[in-house]
Amino acid sequence: MRVLGLILAGGQSKMLGSLVSKRASAALPIFGKYRAIDFTLSNMVNAGIKKVGVLTQYNPRSLMDHLGSGKEWDLDRKNGGLFLLQPYVSQEGYYWYKGTADAIFQNMTILRRGEEDYVLIGSGDHIYKADFGDIFNFHFSTGADITLLVKELDETYDLTQYGIVKLSGNRVMEIEEKPENPKNNTAFLGIYFMNKYLLMELLYNYVNRGENDLLNIVISQIDRLKVHGYVFRGYWRNIKKGVAEYFRVNMDCLKREIREELFYKHGKVYTKLKDFPPPKIGGNAVVKNSIVSDGCIVNGYVENSILFRGVVVKAGAVVENSVLMQDAVVEEGAIVRNAILDKEVLIRQEAKLIGRDSIAVMEKRAVL
Repeated sequence: MRVLGLILAGGQSKMLGSLVSKRASAALPIFGKYRAIDFTLSNMVNAGIKKVGVLTQYNPRSLMDHLGSGKEWDLDRKNGGLFLLQPYVSQEGYYWYKGTADAIFQNMTILRRGEEDYVLIGSGDHIYKADFGDIFNFHFSTGADITLLVKELDETYDLTQYGIVKLSGNRVMEIEEKPENPKNNTAFLGIYFMNKYLLMELLYNYVNRGENDLLNIVISQIDRLKVHGYVFRGYWRNIKKGVAEYFRVNMDCLKREIREELFYKHGKVYTKLKDFPPPKIGGNAVVKNSIVSDGCIVNGYVENSILFRGVVVKAGAVVENSVLMQDAVVEEGAIVRNAILDKEVLIRQEAKLIGRDSIAVMEKRAVL
């Protein structure tokens, strides 16, 4: 079975504020040395998908630099490989993507010319580890036309921010997009699997009529087609939902069971490699329940925190419950608590950055 992977990675994600002022949410650094897109892309590669198109739009430079030729995911190949699909100006009037369906429609060539029979569509800013082979088997065993990945969300999710799905057995009976009063806690996770020619037919029929959102197109087909829901039981979060959600996901990685699920089940998580030396922990340093990445130098106190590559925590500095991105520096005697420091942030001697009612965020290259 030949499957084309499509990753939607062009969203602006305004809820993430300054964290996405210079990058797409799919390129947001996470867990010390990864990017958000690594998880969906690795899931596809681990499922045997050898051709992946990444639909980019908003601030794509960082994302394109990270993906490169696709070598780290074994996608720098003669047949198949990695395709970066961006909006462009043409005589037909195509330009900025108007929605998920329009984004795929403007890149219909990758569907028409490919030899794949099926399409798996996912989002580049979702953090999860799934065996897509199980979803493929479910799709064929149930005779579905379209399979959607769904999950029963707990109280840590804001259900009003998700598409709520009503199931009858495996059959999707109704999808209500971001309801004010959700009828249940089963949500659509933004992952579709369907026949390529069915997708092309739907796009030709609906995008030309002005319907630019793929989910709305699927909702319109619930009574006509067999739309089934595959219930996903594992860890899944959407960092696009805001700064607090991004912070929560990083802190979740400090929990052993979540870390083991994300990094040891259903294959590896691949990412762009960089040449950094091992971290250096000073003799007087204290590090508790934290992730300390390559190239870090720690001589202070670090607890319940994520230190990305090249972070420096100097003597007498305190870092607690925080996320410090690449090359951030916390100088002597400074305190960072309940905060996110973007790349190359400098916290000077004796300075204090403490998030009280919400997570404090320092944008890239800021100085305190």
